[in-house]
Amino acid sequence: MNLNWANRITILRILLIIPFVSCMLKINDAALSDAIRNTMRYVSIAIFLIMAGSDGLDGFLERRKGQVTKFGTFLDPTADKLLITCACLLLASQRAGVDGFLLPPTVVVLIIGKDLFLLIGFVIVYFITWQVRIVPALIGKIATGLQLSMVAAILLAPEISRFVPGWIWFLRVLWWSAAGTAILGTLIYIRNGSRYIEEYEQKNVSREA
Repeated sequence: MNLNWANRITILRILLIIPFVSCMLKINDAALSDAIRNTMRYVSIAIFLIMAGSDGLDGFLERRKGQVTKFGTFLDPTADKLLITCACLLLASQRAGVDGFLLPPTVVVLIIGKDLFLLIGFVIVYFITWQVRIVPALIGKIATGLQLSMVAAILLAPEISRFVPGWIWFLRVLWWSAAGTAILGTLIYIRNGSRYIEEYEQKNVSREA
């Protein structure tokens, strides 16, 4: 299989998750100096921004060059989900979370739970219809955008909060908005999946009649 540039960028995003996680796990390491811990956070921020920025780049290349493929349609959201899942788990932990700006576990459960529901739904649709169906919805793109913004806002919180005293309140609005859109997205995808299964079954009944 020949990979186009959009798919190569997406694969690079997935590979960058490894150094991102590695650096995040060192930002609260007591064995390291404050300077090194801060450096690890800055490196984490840089890697995350590269991954988040390339998310839009690979989509642009696919549309601009007409290189939209089934592999890319599957790989792109997978890269987003891997990145967001890792970031949420890390930012909610004492070991890798940003001191004073820990992500609430409930938000993590709702965001990751959405992806688990979507995975289960994908498997159910596949075994009923024997077709791979991946149809991105607008709410899914909004949810991903909010989640990426949430992670960036938390990582940058120590610096921004020095100039914006109410930054923690903005973060709370952002992370609960991300959780809310995750719930809404789950409901919409369940509805769309149910309709697709119903349409598939009706077509089969019509053919047999």
